[in-house]
Amino acid sequence: MSHFLSRRSLFAWILGSVCALGLVSVANAADEAADAFIKRVSSDILDAIKADKSIHNGDVNKIIVLVDQRVMPNVNFLRMTASAVGPAWRQATPEQQKRLQEEFKILLVRTYSGALGQVSDQTITVKPLRAAADDKEVIVKTEVRGKGDPIQLDYRVEKTADGAWKVYNMNVMGIWLVENYKTQFAQEINTKGVDGLIASLADRNKTNAKASK
Repeated sequence: MSHFLSRRSLFAWILGSVCALGLVSVANAADEAADAFIKRVSSDILDAIKADKSIHNGDVNKIIVLVDQRVMPNVNFLRMTASAVGPAWRQATPEQQKRLQEEFKILLVRTYSGALGQVSDQTITVKPLRAAADDKEVIVKTEVRGKGDPIQLDYRVEKTADGAWKVYNMNVMGIWLVENYKTQFAQEINTKGVDGLIASLADRNKTNAKASK
């Protein structure tokens, strides 16, 4: 995570990612609006985190299971990774694209796992959706309330051909996740290429793994 993000902002990233990305498949009703979708599932996901002490305490293995089973099926992670990598994604080989997605996923999970213990009495309020009924991509605006001032948290979601909503970007206090990483990744790619970015991500993940033991 960029050093430009404060500790408070980082917590909002964590809370928002788990709550808004952790959408169970049954919730993807074709006739459900994006804001109603996120509003309905957010409290359920928060309750699940609070009820599982292992996740609440930052158990990486349990968090990975949560991500694989309840998050990844409902996120367009291919689009998220491709956008973060930028133009170099189109020149990357299928194997490089696979590795980039794997390492990026691990990076996000490791970043989030160390702070899930902060989830306590937070609630999420979804603001009225400003979009047409037939819009395929919308921004859902929410507000995280707990201790301290409310935190603005927005999500870019897209509607797939089968009517399911998928998240592909999120914004905390004016900083979009994809754009934040895109700046970092561009620096690596410009100096070391795609393989250099993959190696850098892998090294960061190994360092984070050792630090969490």
